[in-house]
Amino acid sequence: MDIKQLKYFRSIVLAGTISGAAKQLFMTQPSLSQQLHLLESELEVKLIDRGNRKITLTEAGQLLNIRAGQILELLNTTAAEVRELHNGYTGTLSIGTITSFGVAILPGVIREFHAKYPNIKFQLLEDTTPKILDLLNSGLIELGITRSAFNEELYHAVELPADPMVIAMSKEWLSGQQSQYITIDELRGRPLLLHRSNEAMIIDYCHKMGFQPDIVCKGDDVRTLIVLANEGIGLAIVPKSVLGLVPSNNISYREILDEPLKIRKSVIWMKNRYLSTAAKHFINTMLLDFNVKSEDKWLE
Repeated sequence: MDIKQLKYFRSIVLAGTISGAAKQLFMTQPSLSQQLHLLESELEVKLIDRGNRKITLTEAGQLLNIRAGQILELLNTTAAEVRELHNGYTGTLSIGTITSFGVAILPGVIREFHAKYPNIKFQLLEDTTPKILDLLNSGLIELGITRSAFNEELYHAVELPADPMVIAMSKEWLSGQQSQYITIDELRGRPLLLHRSNEAMIIDYCHKMGFQPDIVCKGDDVRTLIVLANEGIGLAIVPKSVLGLVPSNNISYREILDEPLKIRKSVIWMKNRYLSTAAKHFINTMLLDFNVKSEDKWLE
């Protein structure tokens, strides 16, 4: 018994006669009668009592009619779901992201994406770049949003716009300064609050500028650093993308002009692994949001 036989049987039941079903199926009546006979022979049971005008289902035929309807409906539903999955309209998308991007930028991208593809669900993991690479390698996530420091032989990547660093400080530190910008050299002797992921980059650059930074606190959450800055503990060096993450009338921001302190990020995925259509849709939504063009053939 196969799907085609079930379709023939259902057509006969719905049409009420073999001749009527044959016309709907563009078959000859003898051919359709033969298919019904083969089905009855295979099941070793009579399915239909043939009358002068209309067929009558036997008890076995009634059961098969119910089951055939359920099977064909499930088949149609499954085919539709597979097509939707292939076209990127359903499924679950697993993404790993560095924390600063996850709390400040990713929610807006997901909001736009969800408006287009409401049936796609998300699994989000926030961690450091090395941990995200481990998750990609093990297949636990499909996409990673990381700092631009990885093995290009293993990953496809699209670089996102660089994120400048800013100083977050309470207004008591302003001393009448009105400029929207600052240089790292102006931070000599100032108490600094650093995120661990940016610590090495900032310290190395301060050394190149000829001074040892005064670090009073290192943390893993930019929001905590901004709250500490709000309390006057020190000056927090954080990505510009987190501006407004901690609402406060007492916080002022100054963009750091030094080019080496810009954070470069990329969205990456494994080269040797299938990239789902949902993931492609998400990357393209992100690139459109950032006004970034990519000629990567994997996103087509």
